[in-house]
Amino acid sequence: MARQTPAVALNGSKSLVFIPLLYPHGCLGEIGGRRYLLRMGFARYLTLVWPGMPWLWLRGSFAGLVLALAFALAVDVAVFTTWIWSELVDFRLSLALWTGTAVVWLIATVSALTGFPPPIPHGRDAATDALFVKARDAYLARDWLAAETKLRALLDLSPTDGEAQLLLGTLLRRVGRLDEAAAALETLSRSDTGAPWLPTITRELERITSARRPAAAGDLASLPMTSDDVSPARDAVAQDRAA
Repeated sequence: MARQTPAVALNGSKSLVFIPLLYPHGCLGEIGGRRYLLRMGFARYLTLVWPGMPWLWLRGSFAGLVLALAFALAVDVAVFTTWIWSELVDFRLSLALWTGTAVVWLIATVSALTGFPPPIPHGRDAATDALFVKARDAYLARDWLAAETKLRALLDLSPTDGEAQLLLGTLLRRVGRLDEAAAALETLSRSDTGAPWLPTITRELERITSARRPAAAGDLASLPMTSDDVSPARDAVAQDRAA
């Protein structure tokens, strides 16, 4: 989801009043989030250029891998027989190879278009959105157990919710479970759903590194919240008002 102007919720309802607090340099914003989603949508359709790639890249299909490798082999043979072994291979055979390769590409592309893998949903339905609002409010109230319970329930329903993963990683850092927090945030940073949140993820990982130093030892959960601590809970909350 796109990050909006940061704010702190003053109540738990959908009609919220927010106080902007966060990023001194701004944040991604709704327009940036839409641009990211448009780029990702365009990148998905670029996989149609190579037979097998839609299923290999988007779904990790073994059949897609076999088809992509077979097409690569067909192109290599056609190129070698046309420009490298041209004296050894009759022109009609080279032409037949290129024709066959083009037919395979056409059939594979048409087949991929008719059964193109749908995008993995990243939005929230009413149930998961309600869970996120409750988790966010529990986090801001420092009810760590309730916040974690609701975030994990949300991620069971929507494993690709990057905002919920980010908030969970931040929560784990706050309660001193630094290894779990680092693992969760590093996993998120390598996923497509983490791409819009990379600046915040990087900042969180830096805070984990600082917290691991001996001078930073102590009860992290008892420390006062800073704007960075509450930022993941407040990113994109303006969308609640829009909803």
